[in-house]
Amino acid sequence: MTAVTTAMTLLPLAAQEMSRLTDSLQYRAETQATIADCDHTPLWLNANRYGLSAVKGSYAYLRGALQRPLSADDGRRWGIGYGADVAVATGMTSTLVVQQAYIEARWLKGVLTLGAKEQPMELKNPELSSGSQTLGINARPVPAVRMALPDYWTVPGTNGWIAVKGHASYGKTTDGGWQKDFTDAQTRYIQGSWLHTKAGYLRLGPKNITLEAGIEMACQFGGETYHLAGPADEAVYKNGQNIKAFWKALVPLAGQDATDDVYTNVEGNHLGSWLMRLNMDYATWNLGVYADHFFEDQSSMFFLDNDGYGTGDDWNKTTRSRFFLYDLKDMLLGVELRLKNHHWLDDIVVEYLYTKYQSGPVYHDHTTAISEHISGKDDYYNHSLQTGWQHWGMVMGNPLYRSPLYNDDATIRVKNNRFTAWHLGLSGTPVSRLHYRLLATWQRGYGTYHLLLHEPQENVSLMGEASYRLTHSWQVKAALGMDHGKLLGDNLGCQVTLRWEMKN
Repeated sequence: MTAVTTAMTLLPLAAQEMSRLTDSLQYRAETQATIADCDHTPLWLNANRYGLSAVKGSYAYLRGALQRPLSADDGRRWGIGYGADVAVATGMTSTLVVQQAYIEARWLKGVLTLGAKEQPMELKNPELSSGSQTLGINARPVPAVRMALPDYWTVPGTNGWIAVKGHASYGKTTDGGWQKDFTDAQTRYIQGSWLHTKAGYLRLGPKNITLEAGIEMACQFGGETYHLAGPADEAVYKNGQNIKAFWKALVPLAGQDATDDVYTNVEGNHLGSWLMRLNMDYATWNLGVYADHFFEDQSSMFFLDNDGYGTGDDWNKTTRSRFFLYDLKDMLLGVELRLKNHHWLDDIVVEYLYTKYQSGPVYHDHTTAISEHISGKDDYYNHSLQTGWQHWGMVMGNPLYRSPLYNDDATIRVKNNRFTAWHLGLSGTPVSRLHYRLLATWQRGYGTYHLLLHEPQENVSLMGEASYRLTHSWQVKAALGMDHGKLLGDNLGCQVTLRWEMKN
């Protein structure tokens, strides 16, 4: 009787918990059509949309999503969230797109996520910024196991002055089939690549003046690289994907790729950014000043590299404390001003990007004859074995690095990674149901160190977008975009989105 009584007591509780896991559901249906009267879709009609877009011509999709956010369990010690987000598309890299499919659990402030989920961009305005250089919002999410402290946790005993957040994840890319098709198996592509990301952020200061600083890092590793020089010349490299490879992705202190020969470096494609943002928050305005410095290796991460190699039999050994110092030049610098009482214009973002330096124009490995070691030509977003910082042809960082989807020669490479740019973003909500944003970007591109343009190419990209909430559930959005110049071409297009949302 005791067991029966206990079961009868627990069953209603279990049923109640199961019922709770289906409350607070959010439903969304969306259709979008983009019409471009040109070879390419205007930049700001395709960029920073988590890869659910196309860069060539017109495209459209019908999208449906169901989500239970973790915020549904706010106030509890633990929470459960999940979501599914699927689109049927035309004019894109695939017809059926599983954009998101995930389940996540929270205990106190820690969150474990399994699956593909769109993760937000840190320390920048996702609506108005040109985008982060490392962990951006320009490509499709990678299915991953992700452990995170997503919101700032105040360190006890610091009186609210010190807070931290961050994450670490391992995932597997899903674009192997697309890579083979895009290259027609005639140029370099990779199958079964892994992705590791990690980030940590520190916040200092009282509530109205704070300084945020952090680091974002990523590593592409594993898989099989098909390094093709022609139809009859094929080399297949099986990259490390054992436990040691996962460790070397986490701690990039040593390792070697299959093509490194005697010059040991690190295993995989390691990259990242140093981030900083100063916030000043007052009653009527908020000002943020931020920086994002991208790095591909030690020379651009710490601005110095070992140059103390010996001679003779010691040509490949460090025999003295000597280092080559690199300049701090490459940077995304931004300013954001939020006007709390000015609805017609409530947010202004101005950014400047400079990526021409890349540790200088010289790369020379030390040899038996010349011991000098200079680690320039960093070639941002590209790698010798991995297919660079991209997923499904879209760069996973800032879209001003021209994505491989633009290439017409079946190569998966970023062909414009040395550039300067100015970017402006404006937004406002003049009436309660109407919101708009304006984006304007000027860019001058120089190609890459390995493939210089004959002369610099410039481009201006513009977009105006307005969204209007018809009812509580229905919203319509219209946008007009254009590019002008030699870098992306002369492009003109319009975009219309109709969205329905409901919460239970």
